[in-house]
Amino acid sequence: MSLTFHWFLPTYGDSRYLVGGGHGTPTHTAGGARPATLAYLGQIARSAEQLGFEGALTPTGAWCEDAWLSTAMLAEVTERLKFLVAFRPGLLSPTLGAQMAATFQRHSGQRLLLNVVTGGESHEQRAYGDFLDKDARYARCDEFLEVVRGLWRGERVDFAGEHVRVEGAELTRVPDPVPQVYFGGSSPAAGDVAAKHADVYLTWGEPPAKVAEKIQWIRQLAAAQGRAPRFGIRLHVISRDTSEQAWAEAQRLLDALDPSVIEQVQAGLGRSESEGQKRMLELHRGSTSELEIYPNLWAGVGLVRGGAGTALVGSHAEVAERIEEYHALGIDEFVLSGHPHLEEAYWFGEGVLPVLERKGLWRHPARAEAEPAPASIPFAGAPTPAS
Repeated sequence: MSLTFHWFLPTYGDSRYLVGGGHGTPTHTAGGARPATLAYLGQIARSAEQLGFEGALTPTGAWCEDAWLSTAMLAEVTERLKFLVAFRPGLLSPTLGAQMAATFQRHSGQRLLLNVVTGGESHEQRAYGDFLDKDARYARCDEFLEVVRGLWRGERVDFAGEHVRVEGAELTRVPDPVPQVYFGGSSPAAGDVAAKHADVYLTWGEPPAKVAEKIQWIRQLAAAQGRAPRFGIRLHVISRDTSEQAWAEAQRLLDALDPSVIEQVQAGLGRSESEGQKRMLELHRGSTSELEIYPNLWAGVGLVRGGAGTALVGSHAEVAERIEEYHALGIDEFVLSGHPHLEEAYWFGEGVLPVLERKGLWRHPARAEAEPAPASIPFAGAPTPAS
């Protein structure tokens, strides 16, 4: 299977330095020297499309612009790029969510992917009017996705669960194809829902041994449901022509961090309810030393940013080697980002992707789509009539 790469749309702003935000960090830590205008996000989206990225992940929360509205507008300035948009059970009804997805899928030309965000932090959920605790949110997510899946199958749905209730729900037009559902989470409750509903299980960038454990965990849970999801990983990246150049860039980003900001962000992240966030914090424990936690895997991003906090750092060949290593574990999709997102897309797209293409591990989506079908020649191979 050819590897799939997605990029990231910084709808909170971009910078030549690390930008914080998410998972318990103060909302005002997001932003940067480049505002998240449609013009700038369009530059990133078009560049990602041209370079060969399949799609682009968009964040969600009070610290950034709305993912649905932003990507709907960006669909107009792109042709092939798909959008991995946050699907948030509890913040909208399952019927409306299923309808929105169907509409987006039709009007974008089948370019919607869905990233299920159950809600990792209670204080953020309460700000949106959701007062369930974490385990109840996952139970509701299960019910939500069950209703959505039924609607996408064209069924008339009557459902009365503990958290979700609909009567006579149906869609006039179902999405074709049904959007792929991406799902992440490290808690037992998250694993159960992922096993039942995820098309792609996403993990944040941990060392390979820990990633292998998570893959095995989800595979076993999914097999009990008669399912076999694909696997993806969320990472940042700093790729350069030489290893020395890449690590010098990582050091530049680290040197620019204010120790008081690191302390403030780490205090906020330390209160996170997310098991995945706790695993990210364990990789560096708030220290700026020994941040290379595995060859070419750097935990410096997580000092000031919630969520995915690790980056692949190295020469293009080294980054490609780490990608191959994760792929050998079962990872087929890579959701990447870098600061700033426009320039780093080019460093990776023009540096690493050609290496992987030469190894037969990746092919540009546009070239794959444009490949001509075998010619059909009438009577080819038929016996030649006698003259």
